Amino acid sequence: MDDKIREKLMLFQKYEITEYYVYKNLAKRIKGDNGNILESISKDEIKHYNIIKKYTNKDIKPNKFLVFWYVLLSYIFGLTFALNAMEKGEEKAQIAYDDVKEIIPEFNEIIEDENNHEKKLLSLIDEEKIQYVSSMVLGLNDALVELTGTLAGLTFAFQNSRLVALSGLITGIAASFSMAASEYLSQRAEKDATNPLKASIYTGIAYIITVILLVAPYFIFSNPMISLLFTIINAIIVIIFFSFFVSVVQEKTFKYYFLEMITISFSVMIISFVIGLIARKLFNIDIL
Repeated sequence: MDDKIREKLMLFQKYEITEYYVYKNLAKRIKGDNGNILESISKDEIKHYNIIKKYTNKDIKPNKFLVFWYVLLSYIFGLTFALNAMEKGEEKAQIAYDDVKEIIPEFNEIIEDENNHEKKLLSLIDEEKIQYVSSMVLGLNDALVELTGTLAGLTFAFQNSRLVALSGLITGIAASFSMAASEYLSQRAEKDATNPLKASIYTGIAYIITVILLVAPYFIFSNPMISLLFTIINAIIVIIFFSFFVSVVQEKTFKYYFLEMITISFSVMIISFVIGLIARKLFNIDIL
């Protein structure tokens, strides 16, 4: 066996032992059927590790940072997010497996196990926060589209940070309750809706958090243009963060989802920007 193949095998070995500890730690925390599936997958990973070890004759330590990172992600964003994020890395490893499976026949067994993992993991998607992703998307999207536009319009109409901040906050909070109520009624009208109240709460919370992030710069900076600049930056950060979350959880393309959200949000903002400018000139508003 040449050195390049041996190096690849040792890298695969490290993947397997790292994922073994991730699944093992998650299995200790997750109870019920999900925990049993995670325990089963962890046994597969250690089996793969031992198969590869027969060819390398070396003990490899796990990547402790990645073990900590994926477990931490499961606490913050949920089990489904952490597993999907890890599986994306595993897909890359499977491509590399193909390079050596002709040399080591047992790698066909490993690849088959890894493909089965994906099917097993799909059955794990039974988290409350994942069930209500659509409600969170609704609240976040509406807040981004409505409030970035409103704040841009108010900025050029009033040119007073405190006044824009107060107007934006009142508008945002009122709109969050309105959106939550609308989501509740919408869910109530659907036959397959599981819990309309929870769906409305997730919508309202996502809306209010977005409102706070967008309005905050107007409370910090006295210059309304600087405030608007930081509001735009915050909006982009929120879009990046949530686009990444949705792309991992729902296995969508990050680039497409991000561009779609940012195009809609900023198109509305530019239109509101122009309306605010026209309103200021038309009505001769001058607030200091």
